[in-house]
Amino acid sequence: MGHLNLPTSKRSPRQWRLLDLVSAAFFGLVFLFFLLVFTPLGDSLAASGRQALLVSTADPRQRQRLVALLELGTQSATVDACPVESVDHMPCEDPRRNSQLSREMNFYRERHCPLPEETPLCLIPQPDGYKIPVQWPESLHKIWHSNMPHNKIADRKGHQGWMKREGPHFIFPGGGTMFPDGAIQYIEKLGQYIPISGGTLRTALDMGCGVASFGGYLLAEDILTVSFAPRDSHKSQIQFALERGIPAFVAMLGTRRLPFPGFSFDLVHCSRCLIPFTAYNATYFIEVDRLLRPGGYLVISGPPVQWPGQDKEWADLQGVARALCYELIAVDGNTVIWKKPAGDSCLPNQNEFGLELCDESDDPSYAWYFKLKKCVSRTSSVKGELAVAMIPKWPDRLTKVPSRATLMKNGIDVFEADTRRWARRAAYYKNSLNVKLGTSAIRNIMDMNAFFGGFAAALKSDPVWVMNVVPVRKISTLSVIYDRGLIGVYHDWCEPFSTYPRTYDMIHVSGIESLIRDSGSGKSRCNLVDLMAEMDRILRPEGTVVIRDSPEVIDKVARLARAVKWTATIHEKEPESHGREKILVAIKNFWSLSSTSH
Repeated sequence: MGHLNLPTSKRSPRQWRLLDLVSAAFFGLVFLFFLLVFTPLGDSLAASGRQALLVSTADPRQRQRLVALLELGTQSATVDACPVESVDHMPCEDPRRNSQLSREMNFYRERHCPLPEETPLCLIPQPDGYKIPVQWPESLHKIWHSNMPHNKIADRKGHQGWMKREGPHFIFPGGGTMFPDGAIQYIEKLGQYIPISGGTLRTALDMGCGVASFGGYLLAEDILTVSFAPRDSHKSQIQFALERGIPAFVAMLGTRRLPFPGFSFDLVHCSRCLIPFTAYNATYFIEVDRLLRPGGYLVISGPPVQWPGQDKEWADLQGVARALCYELIAVDGNTVIWKKPAGDSCLPNQNEFGLELCDESDDPSYAWYFKLKKCVSRTSSVKGELAVAMIPKWPDRLTKVPSRATLMKNGIDVFEADTRRWARRAAYYKNSLNVKLGTSAIRNIMDMNAFFGGFAAALKSDPVWVMNVVPVRKISTLSVIYDRGLIGVYHDWCEPFSTYPRTYDMIHVSGIESLIRDSGSGKSRCNLVDLMAEMDRILRPEGTVVIRDSPEVIDKVARLARAVKWTATIHEKEPESHGREKILVAIKNFWSLSSTSH
């Protein structure tokens, strides 16, 4: 049978009542939406109910409405505190989420970010008893126990000199599993075989770094080390490293390339990092080879190097190194040191692992969510002089135009102008805006939109290190940053960063809105509210934020700064600048859950 459509006059009173109720409910909801979003009543309701709305992720519509209120600049709309159990939350390294994923090649321990609508929009609190961190260089040796009261590493590794509890502090004697007598002696031993001193080596990668004492003590030799480890059963090793003032971030060598460009590190180090370098047809050794600069050094301490019961693994490791024509420098106990050839690899040779060179089309610097390759990156795919001992020594390499900068149009002129510009700007920040650069108040800095690393280069005389972030949708300049002797990573700022909360003293960003806009369409890929909440998560209490952008964007950022409890001031740009910019300087206020609960 077909449907019977009654003429209007023939509908029953009961049908009329039902239609009226449905229509009234629909128009009532539309009216209520406009009332809540665009009137003061919505502001007051948001203020009274925001805790439940901000923390809850059960209904994405509630979250969207709050973002809308905040972006409109609604005075009473603010971001409230997350629950106390989230003090160490890292959205993309959440063990509860990742435990459901595949164990193959440690896929489950890599980055896996929730969708924005599944991420709580709230401010991460600090733990009870949190104090302003011990300042550098004292922090290399001790930190406040109350800032990260996690005793597992001290209990398990104290006998190896990693760290111990001593009164209100954790202290760090400088030891490691393979160097229980201390990193200094271990580094001195390596110095018998490789040029630790003198500026030949500048950038290092420490894989599976523990609490990063190796990288911490290399700083005395002007070697800048990126230390990384996954979030694992020890829970907080990277958090401890950053609290100490040592460059570090959370990462796992699993199924994807690490987020660094090709041929960037002068030294790659593994001290009992337990990476199976020869597994999966030597895929992990090949990734190390991609990252290591021609003429650079690879140091592996611990298994399988002359390790009991691992004769086959040790033989395989030596076989891969031979296939890639690495020069064996030394085997000292359980430590092996190789030197990578300065020219292109000797492949293709017949070898037991079936290793082959990558196609000419392979870009060894493409490394954001990029699956590991089973081929060897060609040095010749990158034009210019890259080899250790051929590029200038540190600190000359900081200011000399790297050959990889010349690959972009007018690269030499752009590089030199960028260097001069940031020298002026950094001086203006210090002298006119009272940013505490050059003092012990600022040690860990993140530059969210680093380009050539000019801001970091301008701070070379300050007691700081800078994590230079190159957004993945912008021109790929991270290799130039490494050629200068600086460090950094690729990242997409529509996702959270791989670090613990409260790990940076200062965050700097030039062109914040460009981080979230699609360059083609001009539309936003995500929103400033989430980005600033993520910046707040990363920043230490009493930390500093410096943002440069157009006056319109800075006004919007200033409104959002109030919503995340920052104290912000807006300043004119430096007199020499010709751009249409303003500068916002903000301080993250020190607050606790108890102070926000009443």
